[in-house]
Amino acid sequence: MSIRELLDDQSKQVFEYKNTSRVSAVSKANVISIKSFIHSKLLEEIDLDAMEKMSGDELKEQLKDGVKNLVLRNNLVVTAADLSRLVSEIQNEVIGLGPLEILLADPSISDILINGAFNIYVERRGRLEKSPVVFDSNDHLLKIIQKIVSRIGRRIDESSPMVDARLPDGSRVNAIIPPLALDGPSMSIRRFSEVPFTMADLIRHGSLNEQMAVVLSALVKVKTNILIAGGTGSGKTTLLNILSGYIPDNERIITIEDAAELRLQQPHVVRLETRQANVEGMGEVTQRILVRNSLRMRPDRIVIGEIRGVEVLDMLQAMNTGHEGSLTTVHANSAREAVIRLENMVGMAGVSVVQKSLRQQIASAISIVVHVSRLSDGKRKITSISEIVGMEGDVITMQDIFTYEQSGVGMDGAVVGKHTPTGIRPRIAEKLAAHGAPLADHLFKP
Repeated sequence: MSIRELLDDQSKQVFEYKNTSRVSAVSKANVISIKSFIHSKLLEEIDLDAMEKMSGDELKEQLKDGVKNLVLRNNLVVTAADLSRLVSEIQNEVIGLGPLEILLADPSISDILINGAFNIYVERRGRLEKSPVVFDSNDHLLKIIQKIVSRIGRRIDESSPMVDARLPDGSRVNAIIPPLALDGPSMSIRRFSEVPFTMADLIRHGSLNEQMAVVLSALVKVKTNILIAGGTGSGKTTLLNILSGYIPDNERIITIEDAAELRLQQPHVVRLETRQANVEGMGEVTQRILVRNSLRMRPDRIVIGEIRGVEVLDMLQAMNTGHEGSLTTVHANSAREAVIRLENMVGMAGVSVVQKSLRQQIASAISIVVHVSRLSDGKRKITSISEIVGMEGDVITMQDIFTYEQSGVGMDGAVVGKHTPTGIRPRIAEKLAAHGAPLADHLFKP
C-alpha cells in the first residue's frame, strides 16, 4: 500500500492509542508512514531560509500549523491527543534529534545506549534499564546520527564508519555504523548534568570524603601534575572538570580533547578539539599535534581530556619543561597500572627510549595519581589517591595517601565501605607549605 493510499484509508477511521503500548504492528506501520509523509511534505513546503532566521518558539509554531494544515488537507481524522503527539514528534524530527529528545529531556538519565533502532537502554543511578523509546527504522537512526555529527563538521559513512562527537550541551557521543556494526547503527551518549557537579556533590554522594577534597583542591591550586585513572564510566571526566575548577582565574588554560566536553568556568580558557581526516584522507589533526601546538600558546595549564596514544610523550615533556599543574585522564584499573599504560603508550610513539630513562621521566613529571572506580552498585568512588615519590633502581615507587576500603555489600546491593587515610604524609606536602597552602597533619591520620 502506498503512502497516498494509506492516507486515504486512514481518512476513514479515527486513530486511538488510548495511552497504551499494545498497538498492532499494522497500526505502528501506519503511524510511521504517516509521520514520514507529513515530514517530507513539510520539508517541501516550508521556506528553509526563513526557518533558519526563526527563533525556536517561532519555528515550533510554524511546524505546528504546517502539520495541522496537512492533516486537514488530507482529510485525516485524528483525536486531539493524537494530533498533539504527531506535532511533537515532527517538531523533534525537524528541530531536534527525533526520539532522542524524550530521553535527553530526562535529567535522571546519565547514559543512552542504542543498539540498533529498536533496542535502546538507559542508565539511571548506575543501573541499566531498557527504554520503551524506539526509532522508526535503522535508516531513521542513521539520519539522526548524521545530524549529530554534521553539526560539528564531522562525517560518518561506509568509508568512515566510526565517529566521536558531542551534543550542544556537551554530552559525549560515539557512533559506529555498518559494515562494522552488524546489527545496525549503534550509538552511545554519555550525558553530563546541566549544572556541573561540584566537589560538594561528590562528597554528598560518597565519592570521596572532606579530607580528600581539601588535599586535592590544594594540589591543583599549587600546580601539581595530576593523572586521573579509571575504567569506562567511572567518572574520570567529571572529576577532571571539578578539579579544573580550582585553577585560579588569572591563569591561561588550554584544553585538548577528541570531543570537547569539559566546561571550565574560568574566563581565560582556549578549547582545542581534534579533527578527523576528510574524504581524501587529508586534514587530520591529532591530539599530539594539538599538544605540541599548545606549547607555543603560552599556557599556564594544559588540560587533556584523555591520553590515548602517542601524545603522552609530548605531554610528559611538557610537564618536565615548566608546564606544571597539567591535568589529564587515562584508562587503567589501578594507579600502578596507569603508570604502566603510560610506558606502553610511549612505546606506541615509535621512539626508542631506554626503559629506565622513560620511567625517570614519568616519575619526575607526574606527582599524583587519582584512581576512580565504578562499583558493583553503580556508584562512583575515588578508590585511591597515590603519590609518585621517585625511583628505586628501575622501579617507579608509589605510596597511597588515601584509599577506599570495601567491607561488604548490603541487603539492597549497595557497597559498604569507607575512605580512609593511610597515615602517610605525602612528600608533596612540603611544596604545598612552601606555596602558602600548608595541610594540617590531622588530614592524614587514619
